[in-house]
Amino acid sequence: MLKGYFVLLCIGCLPTVYGQNDSLLQTLLVDEKIDNQLLAPSKMLFTQQFIWGSKGIFKNRYGGTQDLIEKRKIDLKIRRKMLQLHQIGGFVTLGGMIAQGIVGSQLYNGSYQLKETHEKLGMAVNLSYGFTAINGLFTPPSSFKRDKKLTSIRLHKWLAVAHLSGMLATNILATQIDKNYSLKPYHRAAAYTSFFSLAAAMVVIKF
Repeated sequence: MLKGYFVLLCIGCLPTVYGQNDSLLQTLLVDEKIDNQLLAPSKMLFTQQFIWGSKGIFKNRYGGTQDLIEKRKIDLKIRRKMLQLHQIGGFVTLGGMIAQGIVGSQLYNGSYQLKETHEKLGMAVNLSYGFTAINGLFTPPSSFKRDKKLTSIRLHKWLAVAHLSGMLATNILATQIDKNYSLKPYHRAAAYTSFFSLAAAMVVIKF
């Protein structure tokens, strides 16, 4: 696997896959009771702060302006599209992991002519994983207030930590195997961790 694509993994955080639509925002305005914490979120991921925060690229977007509601409508449309891409990217990444695992098992059994194929698949998986993460991390902030109960969203985030860790370990170990073949079992274990935790993250979000 190429080191250059390892950087894409370092942006990992904890995305979600639920989109939101215009009708959601309208429900916040019933009887003219507007919750400013929902229209102008005070809590965001650090990646969201980079774009949507008071000091981000779109700074003061959620200031006390009269067109705040219209801005949030636009933002929720953007959020929905990005989370749809995030979900699609998750399926593509999972498929790539399956293909890479099949080739990797043959490589471990002595089919060394597949080494280049395995590396190219690894590069593709890293790219799709990075694309998926970007579309989850940099979305406009949600209009939901979340409690501290155990939910599918929270499980999805915890599993994201697991598959991110697995991806990082897989890539690090891949650069060291040629120097130390005893690392192969650990490389495989890290790859399995990435695959199963990503698959689980995609399953739990459906409930």
